Amino acid sequence: MPIASPHSEIPEIRRRYRYLVGVVGLSFTLLIGRLWQMQILEGKAYREKSESNFVQELRIPTVRGRVFDRRGRLMVGNRPSYDVLATPRFVTPAGIERLCEELSLAPDAQKELRARLEAVTGRKRFDPLLLVRDISRDQLARLEAHRDEMPGVTVSARAHRSYVHGNLAAHVLGYLNEVSAEELEADRSHHYAPGDLIGRFGVERMYETSLRGVSGRERIVVDARGRRKAGPEVNELLRGSDVRREPRPGHDITLTIDVEVQRLVERSLRNHPSAAAVVLEVSTGRVLASASKPAFEPNLLTARISKTEAQRLIEDPYRPLLDKVLRENYYPGSTYKVIPAIAGLEQHLMNPDEKVQCKGSHAFGRRTFKCTHVHGKVNLRQAIVESCNVFFYSLGEQVGMDAMAYYAHLFGLGAPTGIGLNGEVGGFVPTKEWYVRRKQPFRLGFTLNSAIGQGNVKATPLQIASLYATIANGGTLYLPQVVERVTTAEGGLVQSFEPRVRRRLPIASSTFALLRDALTGVVNEDKGTAITARIEGVSAAGKTGTAQVSRRLKKGKIIWLEDHSWFAAYAPVAQPQIAVVVLVEHGGRAAKVAAPVAMEIIRDYFRYVTPRTAARAEGGSRAGASSEPPLEPLP
Repeated sequence: MPIASPHSEIPEIRRRYRYLVGVVGLSFTLLIGRLWQMQILEGKAYREKSESNFVQELRIPTVRGRVFDRRGRLMVGNRPSYDVLATPRFVTPAGIERLCEELSLAPDAQKELRARLEAVTGRKRFDPLLLVRDISRDQLARLEAHRDEMPGVTVSARAHRSYVHGNLAAHVLGYLNEVSAEELEADRSHHYAPGDLIGRFGVERMYETSLRGVSGRERIVVDARGRRKAGPEVNELLRGSDVRREPRPGHDITLTIDVEVQRLVERSLRNHPSAAAVVLEVSTGRVLASASKPAFEPNLLTARISKTEAQRLIEDPYRPLLDKVLRENYYPGSTYKVIPAIAGLEQHLMNPDEKVQCKGSHAFGRRTFKCTHVHGKVNLRQAIVESCNVFFYSLGEQVGMDAMAYYAHLFGLGAPTGIGLNGEVGGFVPTKEWYVRRKQPFRLGFTLNSAIGQGNVKATPLQIASLYATIANGGTLYLPQVVERVTTAEGGLVQSFEPRVRRRLPIASSTFALLRDALTGVVNEDKGTAITARIEGVSAAGKTGTAQVSRRLKKGKIIWLEDHSWFAAYAPVAQPQIAVVVLVEHGGRAAKVAAPVAMEIIRDYFRYVTPRTAARAEGGSRAGASSEPPLEPLP
């Protein structure tokens, strides 16, 4: 076979090279021609388009989920409001000057507004920035009249949080405020944008992820003055892009709170500057009302609160920002006496009929532990009815510190109840080991103090309410709940919360029977400590508690303040439905202060709330209706 000469391939290579050079040359000629056309012939038109048209992505705010009470009455909703936004790329100094003038902003507010605009850099200068939230209709009218003088400034209609009943149930509902720069930096999923509000307290914080919803977005075209444009030219610029994504509203929350019960509870505290009260449903553990006084105004905190007002709230000695039902530990006083009583009965360390002589004090070593007065000979039942400290000093010696701690923990004391709200604290129940860890020699006197709810024993009003609800229902300790269900904005069920049992206590029914009998005597017998608070026709059982408190000054001097006033109760006696606990800070004697408040709550609950509930249920069954009638005023 003949071999081809290499020289025979050279003409073919040259021919192909000429073709390639021709194709490349033609391509460059066409490219240069097109560039000449765009830059020379049509350059002016394209420059005008690039200078006057900007594709901007607008964020469409979502609507935050609503909050209802257990009967479907709106507690937190959203009202229309108008916010002022500005796109930093388009604003002018003269326009900002006009904006500040029309909104009548104070010098400090003007300075802050300008600083926020100047702080925006890079591509973010093309994004709208929230400047002023919730302007009045008069301000809106003035801005509309001078719109052409404020390029880049727009007014956006959006939903603003509205707490329908003012400060009613403020500590349960909570409030919102603006998301911080640190939170925006940590928000990897981009749920929030500058100026957005986020739950800071109460249910607003607890269910933030459910309530907030998902924002939408829309791509628009604006001119050099930041004004939105429309027409075929805009459609051409936006062609092929995802122009609009609709927002998803937040989920709605239905609470276990009953607005009527909450209102009568808060009204009952009207004569006391600093107090707390809670009402639990005995058979479920659900919270029907939770009040901490004084309360804050969530509508004010959710708006732009002034520095003066914020400082006033912080410095208020009655601590309106503190949820005293969940976040404060108190000496429970004599309300705690049921714990050593249960320990003594369950450990068979005492005969409930055995009597102890009370001479008004109990001598122990070189110390004397005092009682309220001379009770004479009393057994366990009488000691509870008359609140005899001497009997419980003696009982504490027999039972011991650790046995009391065991039964206290069994009833949920010394640890958070698990309600999950407002950073609940757990109270404290001391043990011998705790004193050893503190390198503090254990003394039996510590046990005596613990037996009457003093010393190092601490509890929250919710813990004491849970304790007495468990006694009332015969030994079922429930997890307190404040949320009943989560639903979509259209009403579809997302999550439902059924009553949850923490534990069923291994306590003898005879022990509960004795305690309930004694607690009934506290309210209904002549020697009962709460007899003066008794209301005719109101069936209730409970226990007073007057807890001694002190304050140590810098110079080491101790000043004794007025005692904290407690009353823990349940009603009615035969078939308990509710447990009520009232704490009045530095109120003094429980029989004169806390007990009357709790009895008023119980009276009004069964006088007003229960009949209305029955009437609603009857009316609904007859008519097949589920709508809730308007809230009627209490007499």
